[in-house]
Amino acid sequence: MEQTAVPSAGQCGNSAKVPGVPQAERESPLEMFHSAEANALRAEIIRVGRKMWERQYVDGNGGNISVRLGAEFVLATPTMMSKADLEVGDICLSDLNGKILAGDRTLTSELLLHLEIYKANPRAKAVVHCHPPYATAFAIAGTAPPNGLIPEYEVLIGPAAVAPYETPGTQAFAETILPFVHEHNTILLKNHGVVCWSDTVTHAEWLCEVMDTYCRTYLIAKQIGAPLGVIPDDKIDDILRRKQWMGLPDARMVRIGGDPRGGDAKNNAEVVELVKRETGRMKGRG
Repeated sequence: MEQTAVPSAGQCGNSAKVPGVPQAERESPLEMFHSAEANALRAEIIRVGRKMWERQYVDGNGGNISVRLGAEFVLATPTMMSKADLEVGDICLSDLNGKILAGDRTLTSELLLHLEIYKANPRAKAVVHCHPPYATAFAIAGTAPPNGLIPEYEVLIGPAAVAPYETPGTQAFAETILPFVHEHNTILLKNHGVVCWSDTVTHAEWLCEVMDTYCRTYLIAKQIGAPLGVIPDDKIDDILRRKQWMGLPDARMVRIGGDPRGGDAKNNAEVVELVKRETGRMKGRG
C-alpha cells in the first residue's frame, strides 16, 4: 500500500549532518541531484520499478523504491504513480528527515519506512518495498516461511522477520522495523507486504524475488504431501560461514561466533557474482 505525502512534520527538519566534513566542501542538494551518480541511480530505480511491475510485485500505485545519494540525501519514487510508468523526472530528492529538496512530485508517506531503515542501519544503501503475492500471503498470516529447505534462500536471506501491523504511512508504521533491521535484510510487514534493504537497488529487489519464490516453492512442496527434507544443522553452519564471508546479516550468526549484523564483504566482485548465481537458481525454481 502506498500513501500520499510525507507528513508535514517530517518536512520541517534540517538535513542530517556529516561529521568531519565542512559545510563549504559539501555539494549542494541540487548539485547532487543533477550529478552523474544521481542520473545512474535514477535509471536503476526506473529499471527496477518496471521489473517489479512485470513480476506482479506491485499493482496500481503500490510499492516504493529509494537509494542513498551520498551521506545526507535519498532519491525516492513519488506517490500515486505506477512503477511501470516511472520516468527520470519523477524521482525526487529528500534529506533523511523526509524534506523534499528537488523534484516536481510529492513523496510517498511510506518514505518514512525507508528513512528509519537508513537512519538505523548505515549498511542499508537502498530499500525496496512491494507486495509480492506469496510473500504477502505469509505477511497476512503473520508468520515467516520455515528455514532450512533451500540453500540459496539461506544464503541470501535466512530467517525473515515479521514486523507487527501499524497503519501504513505513519511514523508508528515506519518504526515497526527497528527491532529487526540490523539482523534481517528482509522483513515481512504484517497484513501489508515486504521490505528489503541491500547495497544497491538491484540487490534489494533481488531479495524480494528470492523471498517470494521461496514462499511459493514451499507452498507447492507442502501440497505434495510428503515430509519436507531439511538441511542438517552442520550444513546450515557451513552456509552461515559463507554468509559471514559475504558480509550478510543473519540472526543465527552467533552460533558460529559471527556478527548477526553482517559486515564488510571479503571480495565485493566475487560476492556480486555469487549473489547472481544464487538468485538465478531461486528464480529457476519459481
